[in-house]
Amino acid sequence: MTLDDLIALALTAGRGIMAVRAAGIDAQTKADGSLVTIADQRAEAIIEARLKELAPDIPMLGEEAVAAGRVADCSGRFFCVDPLDGTRGFAKGGDEFTVNIALVENGVPTVGVVYAPATGELYAGEPGKSLSGKCHPQTAQLLEPVKPISTRTILPPQPRVVASDFSGRNERTGEFIKAVRGATTHASSSIKFCRVAEGVADFYPRFGDVSEWDAAAGHAILKAAGGDIMSLDGSPLRYGGRNGDFLIHGFVAYSSDAAKRAALDALKR
Repeated sequence: MTLDDLIALALTAGRGIMAVRAAGIDAQTKADGSLVTIADQRAEAIIEARLKELAPDIPMLGEEAVAAGRVADCSGRFFCVDPLDGTRGFAKGGDEFTVNIALVENGVPTVGVVYAPATGELYAGEPGKSLSGKCHPQTAQLLEPVKPISTRTILPPQPRVVASDFSGRNERTGEFIKAVRGATTHASSSIKFCRVAEGVADFYPRFGDVSEWDAAAGHAILKAAGGDIMSLDGSPLRYGGRNGDFLIHGFVAYSSDAAKRAALDALKR
């Protein structure tokens, strides 16, 4: 299994999602109150089947599988998958959703792909290599060769802080932005991690719960690009349901050691 294999798989899942969109969207409510569509289910089925071919010995933790009561063994290596991150926006006809595929090893995401089918934005990373590309939204074909990306190593006087238009815009987010003397920029779903990875933002703070499959792929890409993510207490972020669930209780993604120090100072205020 290679990074190219996971990129190809994300593009295939993206085509499946866009095919469902073209045929009409059927949204339902899961037991936890969140939305699910046929597109979520179809994309996860595509991903799970192909991962079994590529790496039959590595279990897959998928959002829809967990919702159905199928929880993978996450004690060693496992795939962490959100087939459609941003279902609510997708169901409303918006373009802000992604396919997220990550490989986690001993609690750390090491390989990741984030693909936004409606806009064609593609990001991928593995140790020593982080990439971005642009695909055709209908065919998922690359419009130009992928290019390397990296985080900003020097923190500017006014850092850029990426946040969601919805869940990220709360009082604690505002306090954090003020504490780092930052300027706000916006991005959707897992693309926020990628904005830090490609050097156009310095922080992505999240004050509130998020599922591991929402963060793992973006985390792997960010690590490959030179940044990282920490918990709100400054400890490294670990995956595999170590809290007894698969929730991350807040985090800050950052671009560099200087950004990490500034974030820690902001969190102490």
